Amino acid sequence: MGGVPKQRKTKSRQANRRMHLFIKGAALTKCPKCAKPVLPHTVCQNCGYYKGTLIIDVMKKLTKKERKQKEKEIKPHGE
Repeated sequence: MGGVPKQRKTKSRQANRRMHLFIKGAALTKCPKCAKPVLPHTVCQNCGYYKGTLIIDVMKKLTKKERKQKEKEIKPHGE
């Protein structure tokens, strides 16, 4: 007795099984302020800007040491 399937698999079941082969990664864009990859139409988690306006004050929650490092990271791309 060999590997003979009892019932035929439908095309939809076959396609559902193979669905993971067709999944693509998220389409990311560059933040104009800090040049980090960001999902389109969302606020940048790194600098807090969206369409050139500050939405979230990212620096507010940071310590002095972290704030200085973050400013140094953002500044070269912004200006």
